[in-house]
Amino acid sequence: MKSPAGFKAKRTMSVSRNTKAHHSTGRSRLLPRSSDTNPHAAISLSNDDSFTASLKRNTSDSAVDYPRRRANIACEVCRSRKSRCDGNKPKCKLCTEIGADCAYREPGVKLDAGDKLILEHLNRIENLLQMRFAANQTNEMHVLQSSPSLSNGTAISGDHALLTGSSNMNSVIHSGIFDTWGYTPVGTNISTMPKCHTNATMHLLQWPLIRDLVPRPCDPQILLQLEMAREPLCTLTRTNCVDLSETQAYVQAFFDRVNIWYACVNPYTWRSQYRTAMSNGFREGPESCTVLLVLALGEASLRGSISRIVPIQEPPGLQYFTAAWSLLPGMITTNNVLAAQCHLLAAAYLFYLVRPLEAWNLLCTASTKLQLLLMAPDKISAPQRELVERIYWNVLLFESELLAELDLPHSGVVQFEENVGLPGGFEGDAEDQDQVGRDELWYFLADIALRRLLNRVSQLIYSKDSMASTTTSLEPVVVELDYQLTQWYESLPQALQFPFTRTMLQDPIQAVLRLRFYACKTIIYRPYILAVVDNEQTVLDLVVRECCHKCLEASVRQLEHIMEHQAGHVPYLWQGALSIISQLLLLMSSSMCPSLLSILLTILPHQQALDVLINEAITEVDHYAALAPSLSLAIDIVKETEIRRQAFFRS
Repeated sequence: MKSPAGFKAKRTMSVSRNTKAHHSTGRSRLLPRSSDTNPHAAISLSNDDSFTASLKRNTSDSAVDYPRRRANIACEVCRSRKSRCDGNKPKCKLCTEIGADCAYREPGVKLDAGDKLILEHLNRIENLLQMRFAANQTNEMHVLQSSPSLSNGTAISGDHALLTGSSNMNSVIHSGIFDTWGYTPVGTNISTMPKCHTNATMHLLQWPLIRDLVPRPCDPQILLQLEMAREPLCTLTRTNCVDLSETQAYVQAFFDRVNIWYACVNPYTWRSQYRTAMSNGFREGPESCTVLLVLALGEASLRGSISRIVPIQEPPGLQYFTAAWSLLPGMITTNNVLAAQCHLLAAAYLFYLVRPLEAWNLLCTASTKLQLLLMAPDKISAPQRELVERIYWNVLLFESELLAELDLPHSGVVQFEENVGLPGGFEGDAEDQDQVGRDELWYFLADIALRRLLNRVSQLIYSKDSMASTTTSLEPVVVELDYQLTQWYESLPQALQFPFTRTMLQDPIQAVLRLRFYACKTIIYRPYILAVVDNEQTVLDLVVRECCHKCLEASVRQLEHIMEHQAGHVPYLWQGALSIISQLLLLMSSSMCPSLLSILLTILPHQQALDVLINEAITEVDHYAALAPSLSLAIDIVKETEIRRQAFFRS
């Protein structure tokens, strides 16, 4: 695989909201890729203006031509939606129904492909400017109503809305951040999780239809309360000795199967660390702690998903983790990058054991150490700078993952985000015979970019002060976020670009990226589903209907090959299980709404296929119930909801 510095990503086309597919069949059409010579061109497949013959009706006496009645001039709204216009003035029928301004183009004006391309870009810029104007107003009110000293970089307003997603991964690496249009509101970073949001899985239980199906009242904080009341690991006592007979296999497994997700252990200096640990008898020092945690994660990666391990069996790697645990007290009082690395790796193993709150505690300790280090960045030596950056982004990524589902205090590490660059590669000779594995960064960089996009979605759509409160105000925000998601995919190197075919993937990295892509797309469009569940008449708006179709299709695709979720079993099992549960609740509520069910049946062949999809997903997550009390409750709720849904259809 090419090095990050040599990668040149493809540019992506801008899909404007004015290039909607034709909706006469109730299904959206796919837009083709633009040509190589003009990568930004957006091509429409509509042939509505190419009718060349009139409809003929034959009678028994003679054949008389009856021309189809059609408007000579379509209004701009009907043109943009590729819908037939009845030509009525001052307002056509469609504009009257949706309350839009109806404007007709002057006769004789015909746009060529270049004109259409210019208009598409102008429309997108106009949408972004509108978002910026609204964001400025919101920010001014925020400054007037609250003290700046209360802000810690994670404000919950809809400010800072003009992030222009990077067009290629190289620009991300070298700039270190997704740039803005020079607009930085007071105390706001739109790429961080807001402190108050409604994006968590348990918030779906408040939806109409779902609320009626859930047999028990559930506070949105119930998952956190269950994890807080959970019994701690009881086997973490000091181990006199550990089995080192399989060391080489576990180390190799770590660099082949685990470091790809975290990229936080240097393969060039590993043997030196291992020799230091050996000289200490694995009984003291950060090197010993690091080596033991690498062995624990390496053994865990070879045993497959922990959901398939018999509960009474000891989890793989626990003996090494227990030995490392006895060394962590010394790391707590040490404020250097190696101590932060030990806490990060220990948190990674707790994620594998599906103990999210305990992992969060260790991440907070690592966060504290990083903040102390970053307060004096000139004191960080050049060889350590790369490791600091990698540990920083790991901590920020997994803190964001937990904050998306649990109402936890923010650690404060986000305040340094604008000052920390992205990793560019450990220093070392690629031909060095002493290196253990490859220094893979592609997945890590892609995950950082996607997590930041997911945080923007939470800020702009699901935060307390979100501007997107109606389907009308939601549309430009959704268009921009979907555009950035497309850019993210197009920026992936070829080896990571997953296919959109409906086939199961063998590459675990592609499988995880595809699952996270569909999860992000579902979250972007999910408010439209809620709007229709609240008021089914809103589905008459063709934009709302198309957005509902995109949301439901992404949800179905995420569950279609449910076994793919085991691909990220080391870092993402807890988060992945809750994502499955949220898609199940979404599909259940949609199936009980006639208009949404009709959209679902354009994605799936029949309703029985939907039932099979839901049952297979429930069977898969049922294996996770014994791993965490939070998952046990969420899975019980989904199972009971499905029983009541089936009873509803039978009645």
